Amino acid sequence: MFKRGDRPIRKEEFKEKVLDMRRVTRVVAGGKRFRFRATIVLGDEKGRVGIGIGKGLDVQQAVAKAKVDAKKNMIAVNLREGRTIAHEAAAKYSAAKVLVKPASRGHGLRCGGAVRFVLAYAGVKDATAKCLGRTPN
Repeated sequence: MFKRGDRPIRKEEFKEKVLDMRRVTRVVAGGKRFRFRATIVLGDEKGRVGIGIGKGLDVQQAVAKAKVDAKKNMIAVNLREGRTIAHEAAAKYSAAKVLVKPASRGHGLRCGGAVRFVLAYAGVKDATAKCLGRTPN
C-alpha cells in the first residue's frame, strides 16, 4: 500500500537521448539574450521513434519541450524479421544526406553520429548507414 501523498512510480515507455544541446543568442538593443536549444530522440526499441527540438530559457525547459515535440513526431518503422529495415532508404534535408541500407542478421549497426541512436531507439539491430555530403549537421 502507498502512504498518503505517495504515487505509484510510472515506468516511462520510451528511452530518450539528447542528441544536441546548443546555446543560441539573440542580439537586442540592450545586449545579448541567451536561450538553449535541445534535440532529443525518443524510442521504444520496438518500431516507434521520434525526434523533437525545443527551446527554452534553461536546459531543463528546452529538454522538456523537445520531449513533448518528439512524442508528437513519433513514427512507426516497419522492421523485417524484427531486426532490420525493409529496404534501402535515402533522405535529404537541407545540405545533409543520409543513406540507410538493410543488413544481414548479426551484422550490427554500422553507422555513426545521431543516426546510430535513431536506428537503435527504433529497434533496428542490423543496418548500415552513411552520412553523405560535407555538412557536419
